[in-house]
Amino acid sequence: MDWTILKLLTWSECYFKDHDVDSPRLTAEILLGHCLGIQRLDLYLQYDRPLEQSELAEYKVLIKRRRQGEPVAYITGERGFYESDFSVGPGVLIPRPDTELLLEETLSLLNEEEAGLKVLELGVGSGALIVSLAQACPGHTYFGCDISPVALATARKNAQALSETPIHFFQSSWLSAVRPEQGIDVILSNPPYIPSGDIDGLAPEIRNHEPRLALDGGTDGFDCYRLILESARHCLRPGGTLIMEMGFDQKPGMAALAETVQGFESPVFFKDLAGHDRVVRLKKIN
Repeated sequence: MDWTILKLLTWSECYFKDHDVDSPRLTAEILLGHCLGIQRLDLYLQYDRPLEQSELAEYKVLIKRRRQGEPVAYITGERGFYESDFSVGPGVLIPRPDTELLLEETLSLLNEEEAGLKVLELGVGSGALIVSLAQACPGHTYFGCDISPVALATARKNAQALSETPIHFFQSSWLSAVRPEQGIDVILSNPPYIPSGDIDGLAPEIRNHEPRLALDGGTDGFDCYRLILESARHCLRPGGTLIMEMGFDQKPGMAALAETVQGFESPVFFKDLAGHDRVVRLKKIN
């Protein structure tokens, strides 16, 4: 039997369903498109195209990797975020659509000023956030740090490929390498916020493949927030802003934590499309 694109997609969808793989049809489309070097739409424009044996063999390797739990983004080497496709790989957190709320709220801050703000992302991962900001608002000065050399290398790669605005990357554990006199205007972060005890309950493709360093927020999920809040009040200029993503159920804890840290106005929370408070903004008191 000749395996055409449509026959292979139909078979793959059933195969993934039988093995409890999420989004079986979409997964099949992404992997087959990646294998053939074509867009998902082209799969249907060429639905009756028969595959060569070498293409079938390569595709078989991809579906086996996905069945074994490897994330699609690691298999293809990229993940779409906002308006661009970002390179990702093992050791780097995969960008999530939820994080676009953090991006949008940060963009609203940057658009209030014509130019000249110092913007720093803590824990850049793939660089999806800071690169998207630099693309959309090129008039500001951008910095990004991460403790992981693998993440920094990936972020630099994405910045070189996608951003005409320079982004200055450096290695640091949160704000440990930032001097207070540098006067940052905006600090943003999507830090680890999953409680340590919840990690083993995550989907296998997350807990077994994505870096625990980028997931584990300590016993209560707030370890990184405590470190960032305490340091940010010294590194932000008067009137500067700290904006962070958080877990969907962490608003009460975040509000309580903010009350214990001096130097900030009351936190402002932003809801995602599901109605969950997912982003918090804190302004340093003048």
